Amino acid sequence: METPDTLPDEEFLRLDRQICFSLHAAARAFNGVYREALKELGLTYPQYLVMLVLWEHGELPVKGIGERLRLDSGTLSPLLKRLEAAGYVERRRSPEDERSVTVRVTATGTALREQALGVPRRIAAATGLDLADIGELRERLGVLAARLDAADPAALRPACG
Repeated sequence: METPDTLPDEEFLRLDRQICFSLHAAARAFNGVYREALKELGLTYPQYLVMLVLWEHGELPVKGIGERLRLDSGTLSPLLKRLEAAGYVERRRSPEDERSVTVRVTATGTALREQALGVPRRIAAATGLDLADIGELRERLGVLAARLDAADPAALRPACG
């Protein structure tokens, strides 16, 4: 059985051995499928993710949306501005803390949810996987993300000397 310790360095440098590239390729393929599936809604994939969070959780602070989507405010703010310009969300400053902005779905955004109901089934069908396999893959990717989040940054740097 091959392990990271037994695989020769030259083999480890092959593109087809890189999990990051496999994830990147799958993400690009997903983006293409989502682009088509979301065309009728007039949403980009990142905008769709924001709407999913708001449809599920209701009114949230921008910081809460960012935490759930793993996006910083510099990335999230332009998305929210576009969604607000489209009439799907409304942003408000918190009366308790002027620095905090909350976001809620408007009636137009709620109506958009009805149009979006078929998107997950179309995406699931495009994967060619059954729901159990999709669930297992999602779970394994969640474990992977948690392990990478917990990785020791010092262990990733080359050894000195």
